[in-house]
Amino acid sequence: MKEKLFKKADYKQFVAGDAQFEKVLTRNNLISMGIGAIIGTGIFILPGIVAYGTAGPGITISFVLAAIVCILTAMCFAELSSTFPVAGSTYSYGSIIFGQFPGWLIGWALCLEYILGVSAVSSGFSAYFVSLFNSFGIILPKGFVGPFDPSHGSFINLPAIIVLLLIYALLRRGIQASTKMNTVMVFVKIAVVLTFIGVGIFYIKPANYHPYFPMGGFGVVKGAALVFFAYLGFDVIPSSAPEVKNPQKNIPISIMVSLAICAFLYVLLSFVLTGMVNYKSLNYADPVVFALNYVKLGKLAFLITIGALAGMFTMMLNTVYGGSRLIYALGRDKMIPAAFGKIDKKAKMPILSLNTITILAVLLGGFVSLNELTSLVNIGTLVSFTFVASGIIKLRHRKDVPESEFKVPFYPWLPIISVILCVLLMTQVSINSWITFIGWFAIGVVVYFAYGYKKVN
Repeated sequence: MKEKLFKKADYKQFVAGDAQFEKVLTRNNLISMGIGAIIGTGIFILPGIVAYGTAGPGITISFVLAAIVCILTAMCFAELSSTFPVAGSTYSYGSIIFGQFPGWLIGWALCLEYILGVSAVSSGFSAYFVSLFNSFGIILPKGFVGPFDPSHGSFINLPAIIVLLLIYALLRRGIQASTKMNTVMVFVKIAVVLTFIGVGIFYIKPANYHPYFPMGGFGVVKGAALVFFAYLGFDVIPSSAPEVKNPQKNIPISIMVSLAICAFLYVLLSFVLTGMVNYKSLNYADPVVFALNYVKLGKLAFLITIGALAGMFTMMLNTVYGGSRLIYALGRDKMIPAAFGKIDKKAKMPILSLNTITILAVLLGGFVSLNELTSLVNIGTLVSFTFVASGIIKLRHRKDVPESEFKVPFYPWLPIISVILCVLLMTQVSINSWITFIGWFAIGVVVYFAYGYKKVN
């Protein structure tokens, strides 16, 4: 039984199975996808909430710490994706390096990240969409713009459902059509962020930075665990490996460039935001808009709302794309029914997998309030990141795998430090979230032994 549980997957079979995909994505496409997946609700919502309740002006350091964890792990991702340019990202790497059962658990955790992540963002998109209409004096019916909660007069979140269906329709048109739309949206939201930074810097009051660490170092570390959510999404780049031209070179560079750009923007925006307004006044879901109104620049608030909507749209677009490729990989390896691993010959994509993640996202985003579940996304991702970093150590001892064109520097220290930092951030997540996540893991174990275990040769 032990041999079967930890049987290493053959990466050559993965490559053969993924050969049906068309290689159309360039390095610029990947960088755009990475930025599109990372910059979303995080940059427009988290800086204010986390500064207010946890880190104060020291949130800039929180973003730096979270970025360090992500960049260290991204280096490990880069080496693994260069070695194994296959669909499934962390799930596939785990199956190849640790064995089928650990790989399944990683994939199961990633399913949670993708499904909850896109559902939570669709709810945020709906809130900003309603706000946009309110700014024109148009009040949308309460019953159609919130989760199913009859006691408070809401029944369905139609804006969340509609945007998810639009994303589905765009992805059905093919990867090239969706990457073109993604690129346009990425330019829009970067322009909006830079506009806020460029204007807001003239309204900074140094007094707002005192005290810089009101909750001490612990507040900064806890803040890093919370804003970590803002960096999630770059793993969509290795997920697209079978559709990338020269993946061994383009994937590692794209991961590092997209993360570096996003980290730079996050730190700058949070620095300007907490300089414009005292952190004690930032307990708002739209802190950037609040800050502009606070300094009498309310006319720019409309622009920020457009940028936020563009940011969330691209984040959902790339998350649905990455999630569909993960579900495809699980089907390809018969961890779930093999139909999920079939590529439509005409569309050149896994249609059933795309349908599945869209339906789940619509059900959650349209009817369930996910405000308290975003930390579950962090746990699932940190668990998979821990496996990725430790996987580099095991990878270097393998003699039966191809030579990677990218190597993590300062081996083995950087992978070890990455593992330690991921575990440190995991300790900052609430006990209730851990209980729920362990329950999700338990369901995953049951699913594996009820189906996947029987299918492993």
